[in-house]
Amino acid sequence: MWKQILSKLPKKSSKNEHHHHRGREHGGRSAASSDSASKGGNNNGVFTPYEALPSFKDVPNAEKQNLFIKKLNLCRVVFDFTDPTKNIKEKDIKRQTLLELVDYVNNSANGKFSEVGIQEVVRMVSANIFRTLNPQPRENKVIDALDLEEEEPSMDLAWPHLQLVYELFLRFVASPETDTKLAKRYIDQSFVLRLLDLFDSEDPRERDCLKTILHRIYGKFMVHRPFIRKSINNIFYRFVLETEKHNGIAEFLEILGSIINGFALPLKDEHKVFLVRVLIPLHKPRCLQMYHQQLSYCITQFVEKDCKLADTVIRGLLKYWPVTNSSKEVMFLNELEEVLEATQPPEFQRCMVPLFRQIARCLNSLHFQVAERALFLWNNNHIENLIMQSRKVILPIIFPALERNVQKHWNQAVHSLTLNVRKIFNDLDPELFKECLAKFKEDESKQVETKAKREATWKRLEEVGMRKAS
Repeated sequence: MWKQILSKLPKKSSKNEHHHHRGREHGGRSAASSDSASKGGNNNGVFTPYEALPSFKDVPNAEKQNLFIKKLNLCRVVFDFTDPTKNIKEKDIKRQTLLELVDYVNNSANGKFSEVGIQEVVRMVSANIFRTLNPQPRENKVIDALDLEEEEPSMDLAWPHLQLVYELFLRFVASPETDTKLAKRYIDQSFVLRLLDLFDSEDPRERDCLKTILHRIYGKFMVHRPFIRKSINNIFYRFVLETEKHNGIAEFLEILGSIINGFALPLKDEHKVFLVRVLIPLHKPRCLQMYHQQLSYCITQFVEKDCKLADTVIRGLLKYWPVTNSSKEVMFLNELEEVLEATQPPEFQRCMVPLFRQIARCLNSLHFQVAERALFLWNNNHIENLIMQSRKVILPIIFPALERNVQKHWNQAVHSLTLNVRKIFNDLDPELFKECLAKFKEDESKQVETKAKREATWKRLEEVGMRKAS
């Protein structure tokens, strides 16, 4: 009688069940209670023994689709990996089942995936990968990018299962047997957003898998492309303007580098806005070293596609040029060389005055690596040609810095490189070199006179003060 009464009561909304999936951590259960893993369970709360299902090769072709769905349901149970002695048998059954599913998805001879099959794949993947990430405190780590890079990455204990789930999903998305029109109903914007959230995982293996999967989704589901770009932009905005803390910036930029490479010409205004509002401000955070290589590649791609953007990029670099961080300055100079290699004379001439004022400051840097890296710009033939074409403007700007290096820079390598650069200018245009040298000596003598007058004035003031005091 009680069973009859209870059976008539309304069941809990599936919305609550979905919320439970999203909020769980590894060690929770996708649908079953935490003490039911050894019994196993399906997502209706009915517990059955967690036992291996027959192999695909042991059933007729007509039954394979049904067995595929049953195996997917079996793999929706999530086990606790914090205790290695718990549910050893069940964990192994799930691992073997996942391996079988990977092989099945990879075998195109099994035909197109049905809509039910697609739905169940997405449900199983969601149950396993979507979880609350618990990052370690990074307040102190972010201060020094070098320390952050040397930190041991945090490895997810559930990786033996997670890796296979990611492998299965990657092969599923890439499979020609996956109907894009059907799949986009389940791999929707909500799914993509949750996938993007996982990029903040501290496990580099997981971020690498996510990077490959997101790239495949971007390639296959054209309808999601604008949404994916916009969502990544929003993550970047929050990173630059609010937190300066995110583990997946390098992976996002790696994906975007490939996307930018495929942009059609002429570039859309949307893409130019992305360069100005997103990529250039990414030079601001203190942890730039963690993703600078990927960022530099993206920036250079834009300049190579449209050389008119060189002026915008160089002025953007100057805007965020570091003042007290020498290692960051070296990174900026490395990127500047790559950008200048793709720059044409008209764009170079638009920004050369502010650019070489900054380079002059770098030449006089007491940090020898900064000064050395700035002087290495003259080793690049294309950049040297750009400089020499505009030498009448550039040499007067940098000449005082070159002379000060020759006179008093402490580092011998910087001293030698400076002499080489002076020689290049002197050999090419001795008249201009003499003019600059005369102007430098004149300015130096004026500075000596000004300094002497200032010291004499202070001396008189001191004498007046002493007379009044006595």
